[in-house]
Formats: sequence, structure tokens, C-alpha cells
Amino acid sequence: MRFFNTAGPVRPEDHYCLPPLGRLDLPWILTLIAQKKYFVLHAPRQTGKTTCLLALMDLLNAGGRYRCLYVNVEPAQAARNDVARGITAIVHQLATAAFLAGDPQLEGIVADVLARKSPDVALEETLTRWCMQQGSKPLVLLVDEIDTLVGDTLISVLRQVRAGYPRRPALFPSTVVLCGVRDVRDYRIHQGDGEVITGGSAFNIKAESLRLGDFSRSEVQMVLAQHREETGQVFLPEAVQVIWDLSQGQPWLVNALAYEACFRMEAGRDRSQPIAAALIDAAREQLILRREPHLDQLADKLQEERVRRVIQPILEGSTALERLAPDDIEYAVDLGLITTQGNLRIANPIYQEIIPRQLTASVQVTITHEAPWYLCPDGRLDMNRLLAAFQDFFREHAESWLERFHYREAGPQLLMQAFLQRIVNGGGRIDREYGLGRMRTDLLLAWPHPVGVQKVVIELKVLHKGLAATVQAGLAQTWEYADRCGAGEAHLVIFDRTPDKPWEEKCFRREEECRGRRITVWGL
Repeated sequence: MRFFNTAGPVRPEDHYCLPPLGRLDLPWILTLIAQKKYFVLHAPRQTGKTTCLLALMDLLNAGGRYRCLYVNVEPAQAARNDVARGITAIVHQLATAAFLAGDPQLEGIVADVLARKSPDVALEETLTRWCMQQGSKPLVLLVDEIDTLVGDTLISVLRQVRAGYPRRPALFPSTVVLCGVRDVRDYRIHQGDGEVITGGSAFNIKAESLRLGDFSRSEVQMVLAQHREETGQVFLPEAVQVIWDLSQGQPWLVNALAYEACFRMEAGRDRSQPIAAALIDAAREQLILRREPHLDQLADKLQEERVRRVIQPILEGSTALERLAPDDIEYAVDLGLITTQGNLRIANPIYQEIIPRQLTASVQVTITHEAPWYLCPDGRLDMNRLLAAFQDFFREHAESWLERFHYREAGPQLLMQAFLQRIVNGGGRIDREYGLGRMRTDLLLAWPHPVGVQKVVIELKVLHKGLAATVQAGLAQTWEYADRCGAGEAHLVIFDRTPDKPWEEKCFRREEECRGRRITVWGL
């Protein structure tokens, strides 16, 4: 039985999948190859790059016009700045790939080159000698995970490929495709003397940079429909919609949500029962709580300064667009963290939840509470008591905690979310909305209790242009969000970051009314 794939290249005999070459602009790629161009294919992790490269290799080899070889250079990552180790690992990877493809000649070439030549020319010499033995067929080389290489090893690879470029196609690969998460222009290579070389300057023979996109809505439906054809179990339309809403077509998320619901969760393994939206929501929470490697790797990027410069203003809802460098934005897009479709925002709702959780993980585990104190007798959350407790917590601990945050400017919003997350881990859920230019963070807290689900809207704002103006704008925004979500309770939290202002002036609670709805305003 086939299944949804969440690890490694897709195998059509084992996995539900889309035709990999259909995800590429194949006519244009074939044109670039015919023109002997060197180019880049990049996309975020686990979007199907390797699967597409392997399918392209099979297509070219079957056509008979080219000799195509795929090689993964990630084993050379550990060499870092040790060029000798790195280049040795790469040429051995080439020899192994060629041997598995039925060409044993390269092993002898590699052994001779490594014995006679410096590592600074060994890759170039290996490829030149191998092409001389290929006869009339041009060689197309597909190099995967190129941007895992580090420092001098990466510089050496790019420059040796560039050095051999004028000898193509007879004495060097006719086409080289570099594949990784980032475009080559985003490779920031630090040399021993501190100088930074960009990949673009070390590889200025690049003709094109192609990006592999996410699934479209119809492609998501096509993948899910294969499960029905295989097992008879259907995804209800609302479940399909939830998968699309949560993933926005990110391939790993689509497959992971579906696999969790259909194969890991006991309720989903009953093939006589359809997959409903509630099961997808439960699958989402399991993926986040289990900290799947894909989500962990993504979160790890948050510590990079270039990423922080983009993500922090989004978390703040900042309107300071001049703080964002175009190169940083493109880098965050290449990593799959954000999208520029519409407003600049986090790429999808799951990443939108993962990011603040990851940034506040240490805070969450150190916040202590006893479950009964924030519950009413009927099982509902006592929000006034809960927010009053946060007010006391923030007043006592904010200064020390905010100093520890890498994302200090968004610290108050993150600390609030960490406090609430610690509470709702006992059975509830927080949905978050934030983005560049919004000047606020909207939280929807959903808490199940014996007779239904309690929905509470909490809007977070930073004091801006005076308290009265901030409250007035915040009340209208809180009303709109609560009305849209169908929430029964609404709270507006205003963080006053005025230096040296006494806490007695910052902290308050008062009841306001906006368009017939009561909204509690909290000052911090």
C-alpha cells in the first residue's frame, strides 16, 4: 500500500505523489541544457527538489542525447574549511554515483587525480578527464545540496567549476545544475581573514535561477485523491480545505498532515470512516508537539541574524518597512519562512505558530502554575484572573526575560504568548495572526469545556502616539477580530515601553465598550 511521504525522495511505487517533472518548467530547463547553460534550482527544504532532479536525470539518460549524473555533495559538509577533505569527499561521491549508474571508469580517474593533483584543481581535473572519456555525449551534472558546503570548500567547488566552464562541452560538463535551499547569490562565504565572498561572485557563470514552488490547491487535491483511490477512504471537503489553509501548499506539510491523520492516528486508520476536518486539526497539533525534524530545522534558522531582521518586524506588526533589506527578505523567502504574496507574512499558519513557540520555549518550561487556579467551576477559563496573573508576572519578570530574548523588540508579545501557551497546553489552543504593518498581534484562545468551546480574543498592541489613540484604534481592531472569530470574550492588552515610566502608571485594567461589545483593556 502506498502512503504519504515525509522523508527523502518520492518513489511512485511507494508514495502518493505528483509527476515530478510536471512541477518544473521542463521546456525551459531543456532549452537551458541545449544551450549548454549552467543554472541554479532552489527551493525550501522538503519541497521535492531531489525527486525532481532524479526524474530529470532519468529523462535525459533515456533520451540518449546526454549523459546525466546526479550527485549529492552533503557528505563534504563536515570538512568545512578543509579543502583537501571536502574535495576528496566530493570526487569520491562522483565516482560512487557514476559506478552505481553503470560507469566504473571514474573510480580510476579519481584515484589517479588525488594522487597527482592539488585539491584546488582535483575536481576540475576529474571532470575534465571524465568528459574526455564520454565520447560525443555531453555530460549534464546535477549537484544537490550544494549550499550545505561551508567556507573554503564551497569557494573551491564553485571556482573549480567556473575554471572548467570555457572547456565545455567536450572537456567539461556541458551543463551543471546547482541545487539547494538558497540561490547561489545568497551563499555568504567567510574566509579565514574575515572577508565575505558571495556565491554570485564565485560563480558568475550562472545563467538562470529557477525556484521550485509549493503545491497549488488543485495539486493538493490530486495528492489526497490518490489515498481514496488506493484505500477507498475519502477526505471530506472541509478536511481538504483545512489542509490547504494550514499548509498553503507546502509539500512536506501537506504530506505530514495527511500521513498523521490517515496512518498514525487510530481514528484515521479505520478506512470505512472519512477523514474529517477535526482529525486534521488534531494532526496539526501532534506535528507541532512532536517537534518533527522539518519544523525543528526551520525553527533553527530563526537564530540567524538575517532571518531575525525580517521575522522580528513581522512579529511586532511593525510599519517600519525601511528596516527590511531586500536581500534579507529574499533569503527568508528562499528558506520558506515567509511569503511575499499579498502582505509580507509568515508562509503558512503552522509556521506562524511554530515560530513564537520556538522563540519562547525556554520561557514556557520555566513558568509554573497549578491547573485549578485559572479555571471556573464550569470548566471555563477565568480570563480576568488569568490576565491579572500575567500582569503581575510581566511586572515582576519582564525586565529579566526581555534581556534574554534574541527577538527583543517583539519580546512583550512573545512573553504573553509563552504565558498563555503554558496554560493552554493543558487542553486548549491558540491561533495567531500577525504581520508586517498590522501594528498588532491577534490571539484567538479556544478552550474546550463540558458544554462547548470557549473562544476568547486577546489583541496585543504597543503604545503608539498616546494612550487614548492606541486604545481607540485597538478597540476597533479587537471588535473586528472578535466578530470575525465569533468569540464570546474580548480583551485588549497594551504594552507601554516608555523608558523609566513607573509601573503604577503603566498597569491598569478598565472596561470599555465598542459597538455594543464589552472589551476589557489591560495596561502593562
